[in-house]
Amino acid sequence: MSDQLRLYLSRQASTLPRYVGEQLLQSCFGWVPGLIGIGLRAIAYRAMMRMNGIVAIEDGVRIRFADNVRLGRGVYLDHGVYLHACPGGISIGDGSLVMKNAILHVYNFRNLPHSHITIGQRSLIGESCILRGQGGITIGDDVYLGTLVQVLAVNHVFHDTTRPISMQGITAQGITIGDGSWIGSGAIILDGVAIGKHVVIGAGAVVTKDVPDYCVAVGNPARVVRNLRTDPLPLEQLTMPVY
Repeated sequence: MSDQLRLYLSRQASTLPRYVGEQLLQSCFGWVPGLIGIGLRAIAYRAMMRMNGIVAIEDGVRIRFADNVRLGRGVYLDHGVYLHACPGGISIGDGSLVMKNAILHVYNFRNLPHSHITIGQRSLIGESCILRGQGGITIGDDVYLGTLVQVLAVNHVFHDTTRPISMQGITAQGITIGDGSWIGSGAIILDGVAIGKHVVIGAGAVVTKDVPDYCVAVGNPARVVRNLRTDPLPLEQLTMPVY
């Protein structure tokens, strides 16, 4: 086996037999549309990953390292979702939804100790979101991510001007998002950030620092503009254009 082929396979599954089995299952059942396909995958995919109760997986969902994926009861994976669950894996809690073309990508081939993506119960990952979990991403219960949100728990080292950035390594500190928070469309959450519970992040914000509980943060770089407990919104402003 050539080095290139060995490298490719090592990036797709835990072992060669698992690669063959996972690819075979997805080739046979991954394309079947509608309720029939959802039903077939709810049964057949139990052979390659952990599923608690009934799970709905649409056609066109791609899964790599399926043995590191854990799906709770009532999880929904929409068309075009891509899960790449290297060691550390991806765990999605009961009743959570991952919408069309979202990418959840752990991709830990540097033996990073905290790599994972963990999503709590009843949370929503919006269309075309990107989650990169090399440093670990923990999302709580009842969290909503709007469309095109990026949660990036990895960063490049670039201080050495004598070497290309691609050769200087990475840092991976991790990101947490607390229960009940709402991340507006197009927001970017950078590595090392902790977002508290019941936080609102405005659309398009770039979050580079921690955001405390019950706060609203907007802008680039994001800054806190309101604490919803000490400075609640007037009744006429209870609906905010942040999604």
